[in-house]
Amino acid sequence: MTTELAGGKLVLDRPAEAVARLTLNNPKKHNPLDHEVLDALAATLPGLAAGIETRSVVITGSGRAFSAGYDIGAITDDSFERDAEALVAHPFDAAMDAVSAHPYPVLAAVNGHCLGGGLELAVRCDLRICAEHAKLGMPAAKLGLIYSHTGLERFIGVIGVAHTKELFLSGRNVDARRAAAIGLVNETFPDGEIEAASLELASEIAANAPLSMTGNKRAIETLARSRRLTAEQESELVDLRRSCFASEDFREGIAAFAEKRQPRWRGR
Repeated sequence: MTTELAGGKLVLDRPAEAVARLTLNNPKKHNPLDHEVLDALAATLPGLAAGIETRSVVITGSGRAFSAGYDIGAITDDSFERDAEALVAHPFDAAMDAVSAHPYPVLAAVNGHCLGGGLELAVRCDLRICAEHAKLGMPAAKLGLIYSHTGLERFIGVIGVAHTKELFLSGRNVDARRAAAIGLVNETFPDGEIEAASLELASEIAANAPLSMTGNKRAIETLARSRRLTAEQESELVDLRRSCFASEDFREGIAAFAEKRQPRWRGR
């Protein structure tokens, strides 16, 4: 079943068991992130987190681009300051936060060029795989844009300070090989293999224990964003780990491993 969102500029389908895929679908404009697309992302992702029916999400693009980023080219001079800030500040942040907050793993299948806000969308995902022909870049310096501190924080968390400065201060695009070398993407694939590779990885992820995935993702995010844990944060992470020992899924995982069969997860 396929659902068109944002006037068809975002498409939701379910290409494999427990896997949902969101495809940016405006290839003539290289899949820009406009108000409708951003609002649809922010509205759709929380719904995919309900229950355990969807345990992995793929975000990709149609055509030869993943996303060219913010769609600010049509903003007129007389409203530029107001409308540009409104786009970049609110709907963009809401969409990015929805990606980051999604409890299950989110995979970016970077099928082509991935620039500006499109690159932050990919960085907000938990894992990134990339087609070999793709170019990735952050042209903020070439556009006169000072990027949001929340976005910069995400880049620093993924590729470190030095490589974040390389991207944001030079404005250069990097190829897929360089992106993999600096940790911007996890793995690269020949152009014709990116869809199959993304579904294989997403299906492998979706077959894992729901409580383990959400718990580990939450713990990793907390550790990545806190140089030193507060007593409250540490207590929360200890309780989070303890909770798995009382879960049905942990018992089921151990039993399935011993019996050499596929586990039947219940998310509790």
